[in-house]
Amino acid sequence: MEVTILKKEQLNKLASGREHNQFPQSWEWGEFQISAGNRVMRLGFKDGDRLFFALSLIKKVLPLGLNYFYAPRINLENLSLEKIKFIFDSIKSIAKKEKVIFLRFEPANGFSIADFRLPIIRTIDVQPSRTVILNLEKTADELLSAMHQKTRYNIRLAEKKGVIIREAGVDDFEKFWKLMEETKQRDGFRLHGKEYYRKMLNIQYPISNSQLSIRLFVAEYESKIIAGNIVVFFGDTVTYMHGASGGEYRNVMAPYLLQWHIIKLAKDSGYKYYDFYGVDEKKWPGVTRFKTGFGAEEINYPGTFDLVFGQGWYSIYRLVRRIRRGI
Repeated sequence: MEVTILKKEQLNKLASGREHNQFPQSWEWGEFQISAGNRVMRLGFKDGDRLFFALSLIKKVLPLGLNYFYAPRINLENLSLEKIKFIFDSIKSIAKKEKVIFLRFEPANGFSIADFRLPIIRTIDVQPSRTVILNLEKTADELLSAMHQKTRYNIRLAEKKGVIIREAGVDDFEKFWKLMEETKQRDGFRLHGKEYYRKMLNIQYPISNSQLSIRLFVAEYESKIIAGNIVVFFGDTVTYMHGASGGEYRNVMAPYLLQWHIIKLAKDSGYKYYDFYGVDEKKWPGVTRFKTGFGAEEINYPGTFDLVFGQGWYSIYRLVRRIRRGI
């Protein structure tokens, strides 16, 4: 049976109840998506009286009055094929009413196209399908020992240079945004609009495992902000989501100390994992070297998939997307 999830506690319990929990399925992330102009549907699925699965669907607008559903990082582990098909069929019935032509979903684990006789197509990743995750149940000395020698050296260098790490306030956002724009130009990253990040940072509940909180931490050198990280706290995991740094003082290695400060904070706050949120040697070689230097374990997700409800419209959508991308 399909039901509408009305309580934050229900959704967050299911979203955070497994290892390496997935913050994009949290209630608070859904509220952020609503503030960014998207519609969010929260669905639960029952086996008798037991709620065995829940997910948030973000409705995305396409031209010609059409739409698609996006379900980020859903955890299908330990669900039977029968139950997964029931979930897909339920979403398909809703899709007809909502003029939705496909479901884009990202299984956190436990999924293979070969298990289904359905029009499911592998597509371009939205969330990174490869990441590195640090186990925080080690001691601080063990964490340091597992790092690349150059990473440890750079942390100590930043400390010696007098870099200061602190949690940012509202007045620091404009300075951080300038660093984001500089990072975009230097490294070729794509950015959302400024207000997207500002609204994201409005999710500042007390740091706890039961609800999502997003914080901005900055590194200062000679009274100037030279690096910043947006970090998500949820369930058993702290996720490094966005980072920026200036080029003027790159020699003081502030980003290394900034990461180490947040890792220690996450550990001291009782979190089990620190997720560096995306690595790719081809797309982001420098960033990947930086992240892998902290000694984290690589984790691979199945990827991003489209479950097609309207084949004709979907073919048109893919053709337009290829033209726009110049493929």
